[in-house]
Amino acid sequence: MKNPIKEIALQIEASKKQGTYKRTQVLAGPMGPTVTLRNNRQVVNLCSNDYLGLADHPEIIERSKQALDKFGNGTASVRFICGTFEIHLQLEEALSKFTKKQKATTYVSCWNANEALIPTLLGPGDVVISDQLNHASIIDACRLCGSKSIKLIYKHNDMQDLKQRLEEAKSAGKRLIVTDGVFSMEGDLANLPEITSLARDYGAIVAVDDSHAHGVLGKTGKGTTEHFGVEVDIITGTLGKALGGAAGGFVAADEPIIELLTQRSRPQLFSNALPPATAAGAIAALEILDREPQRLSKLHENVRYLRKSLSEIGYKVIESPTAIVPIIIGDTAKAIRLAKRMLDFDILITGFGYPVVPEGAARLRAQVSASHSLDCLDQAIKAFEALLEECLP
Repeated sequence: MKNPIKEIALQIEASKKQGTYKRTQVLAGPMGPTVTLRNNRQVVNLCSNDYLGLADHPEIIERSKQALDKFGNGTASVRFICGTFEIHLQLEEALSKFTKKQKATTYVSCWNANEALIPTLLGPGDVVISDQLNHASIIDACRLCGSKSIKLIYKHNDMQDLKQRLEEAKSAGKRLIVTDGVFSMEGDLANLPEITSLARDYGAIVAVDDSHAHGVLGKTGKGTTEHFGVEVDIITGTLGKALGGAAGGFVAADEPIIELLTQRSRPQLFSNALPPATAAGAIAALEILDREPQRLSKLHENVRYLRKSLSEIGYKVIESPTAIVPIIIGDTAKAIRLAKRMLDFDILITGFGYPVVPEGAARLRAQVSASHSLDCLDQAIKAFEALLEECLP
């Protein structure tokens, strides 16, 4: 009889031999444009989601400390029992205002928010139609619907294929189109103008996960809906990227949808509420974004600079206003090896390969922050220039 634990150990060993094993970088200080690794080595950080440079902002840290003093370390309860604190309601009101939706509710992550939304909203005879390159949290949320709801996938950003899926779902009950606003591995945008137009034609609901767009896109950083000037029915997002860098997620929508989630969504009924300190930090982040629009301008300036510089060196870079800049390598082992090579130049960047991205589409993913100085970006550009021949697929 085979030993299952030994089989798992052999799988891990095989990934090490193939060069696909992921090794964790351990930080010895706060998140920022440069970070200190556990060996006290300081490197330029090109792999954080801290798009506005708020993760170590003194005001956010102080507001979080104040919440710790007032509310304690955690809720020790789910929301509907005794886990709803005043700070949760204040955050949800701020998120409702930020997204221009009637109401919002929070979760411990956007992963939880997506897994709360889709299975709760859909029932027997309903259908969810999902972009092929949606985030894993959306994919898993669709799977949680089980056999009660129909799951259809349309080719990435292919509006003709989406229309075909909507035709197939004409006889369904509720029709939910779900998409990332910014696709985390490609750095491109969902075609929200066309998606919302098709949704109107077919009576479908549109849900957008704007985790990589909040604090990044739009005149005031409100995401892809503001960028395109369109409205969608439901917005999900994270508090763990531009909006403070800590943790937490949310759903914002019309009041009946939020009421349904608070009454029935399993991640809220069976999981502790967001820690008060995290909620307070997120409120502070929203306030800073509102009063310091220059952070958004600086982020856009940095994004343009890095994309233009990489293109001039000889890299093929997807044109996009987002803060995600993928450099396609091809082979997973090669992408992981090149991330290690970048560290030789004191650049911290991550190589992504299968199963995070499809086989043959492994990449280095550079992520830009408003807090990056030109010196930081120039150091990264010089490293990319030095490794050009090695990086080309």
